[in-house]
Amino acid sequence: MIEAVIFDMDGVLADTEYYYENRRKNFLLENGIPIPEGNFIGSNEKAIWKAIVPNDPVRRQEMLMAYREYRKVRPTPYGKLTDPQAEPLMNALRSRGLKVAVASSSAAPDIMKMLTEGGLKAMVDFAFSGEDCAAHKPAPDIYLKALKALGLTADKAIAVEDSPTGIASAKAAGLKVLALKPRHGEPLDQSAADCIITQLMDVKEHLD
Repeated sequence: MIEAVIFDMDGVLADTEYYYENRRKNFLLENGIPIPEGNFIGSNEKAIWKAIVPNDPVRRQEMLMAYREYRKVRPTPYGKLTDPQAEPLMNALRSRGLKVAVASSSAAPDIMKMLTEGGLKAMVDFAFSGEDCAAHKPAPDIYLKALKALGLTADKAIAVEDSPTGIASAKAAGLKVLALKPRHGEPLDQSAADCIITQLMDVKEHLD
C-alpha cells in the first residue's frame, strides 16, 4: 500500500519549464550568446550554465550572475503556472492519509515560493532541493533524503516526474515512477518510467 507521493516541482506541480526556457533564451539573445541545442528540462543551474558556457569558467560565472539579476526583475509567476489539479490532488491524497513531499532541482527559496503562491504549502509535509544534496538528479540522493524524512521504504512511496533526469533519479532510489506527459509537446524520453500519465489527477489511479 502506498503511503506517500513525492512530486517533482518544475514541469509537474507547475508548468514552469517552458517559461524558464523562454526567459533564458531571451537573456542569451540579448547578450549575444549562442543558444545550445536541445533543452534543459530536469537539469540544475550549475549544469545548465556549464553547457551554455563550457570552456570559460570566469565568463560562465559572470553570465550566471548577470542572469540571476535579469531573473529578479522577471520573476516566475508561480501562482499562474501552478497546475490547477495540484491542490485538489493533494487534498485527495491527504484525505486518504498519505504524506506528500516535493523533490526538486530548483533552489529551496524558489520551491517555497512556488508552494506558497500556488496554495500548496500547507499540504506538503517535506520539500527538498537538489542544491542541499551531495549530488543532483539523476543521482538518487534527493529521493533517498525524502524517503528518510518520510520514514518509508521505497516500496511505500511513488514519485511523479517528467524529465529523463528526474525519472532516473527516482528509479535509482528504488521508487515506482509516474511520468507526467509534457504539456507543450517537448521531446522527452519517458520510457524508463513505470507509467506515463496525461494529467496530475491520474496519480490517484496508482495508489494501491
